[in-house]
Amino acid sequence: MPGPAKPSLTIKRHFLAPPSLVFAAWTEPRHMMAWWATKDAVTLFAESDLRIGGRYRVVFRTPDGESHDVSGVYREVEPPEKLIMSWAWATTPERESQVTLLFRPDGAGTSLTLKHEFFFDEEARDNHNRGWTEALDNLERFAAGHAGSKRS
Repeated sequence: MPGPAKPSLTIKRHFLAPPSLVFAAWTEPRHMMAWWATKDAVTLFAESDLRIGGRYRVVFRTPDGESHDVSGVYREVEPPEKLIMSWAWATTPERESQVTLLFRPDGAGTSLTLKHEFFFDEEARDNHNRGWTEALDNLERFAAGHAGSKRS
């Protein structure tokens, strides 16, 4: 008999940039460096081996001086439509979760659906919800710098 369902979250955002650019922002280290962190944090390192079984890693530092190191393995790679990857912080590798990203053409831009599943607990989900919201705000600014962007 399966155990209780693990907490998850879903966030939808719209960017006035093509799916190819939004997908690249998630998978090309030079773009990842430009946005992948929480509010006022600085991305220190980003790498990506974009293939099924390939790894990615991002390290960022928050204003309080704390470094955060997250990495995972790409489970599905369908440019520029879908990306599924495992997600684990270096400090808690046993708490692996999964991120699914869907990129859909939408008018002059892209509709992004981010689903983050299998959290350890509700607190982890809520913390990630705040973190993703701030990071997606950064991504919105990144996309705006290329083609303009708006929230949905």
